[in-house]
Amino acid sequence: MALTAQFLRLPDLAALGPRWQALEARADGGFFLSWTWMGAWLESYGARPELLAITDDGGQDVALALFGQAMQSRLLGRSATLWLNQSGDPATDRPFIEYNGLLTARDRAGEAREVALRALGKRKDWRSLRLSGIAAGSALLNIPARRKSRIDLSPVYQVDLDAVRASDYLSLLSSNSRSQIRRAIKDHGGALPRIAAATPADIAPWLAEMQALNRGRHADNAWGGDAFRHFVATLAARGGDAVELLRITDSGGVVGLLLNFIHEGVAMNYQSAFASPRSAKDKPGLLCHAAAVDHYAGRGLGLYSLLAGKDRYKQSLATREEALEWWQIDRFSPRLEAEALLRKVLRRPISA
Repeated sequence: MALTAQFLRLPDLAALGPRWQALEARADGGFFLSWTWMGAWLESYGARPELLAITDDGGQDVALALFGQAMQSRLLGRSATLWLNQSGDPATDRPFIEYNGLLTARDRAGEAREVALRALGKRKDWRSLRLSGIAAGSALLNIPARRKSRIDLSPVYQVDLDAVRASDYLSLLSSNSRSQIRRAIKDHGGALPRIAAATPADIAPWLAEMQALNRGRHADNAWGGDAFRHFVATLAARGGDAVELLRITDSGGVVGLLLNFIHEGVAMNYQSAFASPRSAKDKPGLLCHAAAVDHYAGRGLGLYSLLAGKDRYKQSLATREEALEWWQIDRFSPRLEAEALLRKVLRRPISA
């Protein structure tokens, strides 16, 4: 059956949700392409990207994606830019999508992707396309273009839970990481702290506790925004078994909280908040993640992922890694050609 691609005004979310979920049931997309994520983002931030719908002859969805359109600031002026599953506004895109792509029916993924790329190629209203958090080697990079620039590459540090079950987690880490976690365990009573999962009644007070613990800890604190707090509250309330809010405590009180996603045997840590250290060498963050590793290994999951980020603590906890990439795809235009030449002369990278 032939496939047809259309760019449509974003439907009402009450109508789009069931449509997205119906395709999701026939797709292999990850958590970040689920309606749990997409619906919470659209509702919380009021984003109104276009909908790309690829349908078969019977009108059934074969692929869906969202495309925001914005005038992106560039070195020599602004450029009309499309953003896959983002709005193009940094504040609205603050949740940071990962494992980005098209939501496609698993039996027609390749065909749907080719139709989507052709449809994008036929549009005349953009000069650049931004692909954020895509897998290395993504077929989306096959779109014809004048220039394709990788803006960033980020490791995704992970813990192999099969290896943890076959051995001992600490034995898989460096001697320095083992020492820090063992010292933290000693400072917290000699054992890993207890983990409790939120009930519906726990969500609001536990998220308020996360906000309080994060206050003043980071220069760029997402928890300071109303939309972000609404977003994580929506994820926690509607995510079902796919979203887990954990509170980690010992006899001395709270050690930390983790907001995790669960998808196809992988637990992913999305947000965290930790109590202040109880001693000069206490590491409540490392201790909470070690407790989470133990928690998920005991449940039979395959991986514990710390998601994208170059933080040293993520590397110290990991036993393996993969990578996600951020790309800018440029069509030909005199201004962008001049920009590319200027960057070459100035030796200025595309990310600057």
